[in-house]
Amino acid sequence: MTWTTAIPDAARAYLEGNRLDEVECVIADFPGIARGKAVPASKWNKQAFFHLPNSIFFQTITGDWGEEASTDGFTEPDMTLRPDLSTATAAPWATDGTLQVIHDAFDQKGDPVECAPRNVLRRVVALFEARGWTPIVAPEMEFFLVARNVDPAKPIEPMMGRTGRPAAGRQAYSMTAVDDYGPVIDDIYEYAEIQGIEIDGITQEGGAGQLEINLRHGDPVKLADEVFFFKRLIREAALKHDCFATFMAKPIEGEPGSAMHIHHSVIDAQGNNIFTGPQGGETDAFFHFIGGLQEHMPSVIAMFAPYVNSYRRYVRDHAAPINLEWGRDNRTTGIRIPISDPKARRVENRLAGMDCNPYLAIAASLACGYLGLIDETRPDKRFQGDAYASKADIPHYLGAALDLFEAASPIHDVLGPEFARVYSIVKRAEYDEFLQVISPWEREHLLLNV
Repeated sequence: MTWTTAIPDAARAYLEGNRLDEVECVIADFPGIARGKAVPASKWNKQAFFHLPNSIFFQTITGDWGEEASTDGFTEPDMTLRPDLSTATAAPWATDGTLQVIHDAFDQKGDPVECAPRNVLRRVVALFEARGWTPIVAPEMEFFLVARNVDPAKPIEPMMGRTGRPAAGRQAYSMTAVDDYGPVIDDIYEYAEIQGIEIDGITQEGGAGQLEINLRHGDPVKLADEVFFFKRLIREAALKHDCFATFMAKPIEGEPGSAMHIHHSVIDAQGNNIFTGPQGGETDAFFHFIGGLQEHMPSVIAMFAPYVNSYRRYVRDHAAPINLEWGRDNRTTGIRIPISDPKARRVENRLAGMDCNPYLAIAASLACGYLGLIDETRPDKRFQGDAYASKADIPHYLGAALDLFEAASPIHDVLGPEFARVYSIVKRAEYDEFLQVISPWEREHLLLNV
């Protein structure tokens, strides 16, 4: 097992205490679902790659297909998936010793598959690196712990806490509220430690059973990998305690939605933050990055808010931004500049929902900032006060967001034209599927009244 020398320390420590039975070879599709194969350990020792059809990137969230996604027709050619051993991590909830390993997708000529979300993010990071820049990100993950819901026709309800009452809403930052579902959090901490994922903190958010987990800042691809792993980790910890973890943008009526805020900074070849000048002041690059976000984020809302439910989160005065204003330490704006010392100066994008694919959302956010840096885009004047009083200027539904995405040639050039083409086709297919569904609201208010 010579490959064990190339895996992280946490994975090696796990193998020292567990006999390896299986390796899960995984790759993220457009929704961020782990696709791949489970391979017996004996076979993994001899395997350098495996094959999977490229159609995994043509699938909608319902399991249907965007069948016109392939220029050659729906032939489902195989991709070659090769392991990135630096991503190897335990699956501590598994009965037998199990590792998860993220794989990268290549076509049969050996070129990266342009539609693979991890490759999309790598493409954007490479554009920064070609300019001598290193992008740094830090994601914040919000999610709900809810009661088991096995009937989609029934509304989602908060989970039952240790007090015997449903988890309370509107108790942001309450330690008592966090303690109410402490056993789940204990397992989240334990699983994260076994997997070698460093948590920066856990807090109670404003919704009933809503939590936020912050991860340490670092390399965009590594952080996206951690969010990808973390979603599965949290779901498994919740199931162990007879509840569900959901990353829907808006799972419960009347409660706030769940975001994945993304903090950005950019480091130059000397290790200096390009947002900060020699005397500690804000640089042109700092303002250009903000300007790029304001200019281009409408075009990528379909990546920050990828489902029809996503747009229920953007509600005025309800803990989610409704526009692209920017402000200092202002949580009502879509773009926030947190309090920090000059070396840690960063820009926070508050638009992405937790239902996003972390690779694609981080790639899209960095792409907008990159274009601002290259084009030297100036932002609007800093907003002061309550930004909910300003006009809403982001799309209100998925169809409108896709219209903007499809017309955004500069964004396509950064993310990859083939990715943009396929993503649009798949999301249009999902939207069309949704439009065929008649909701309870329509039956209640339209059946006998119109």
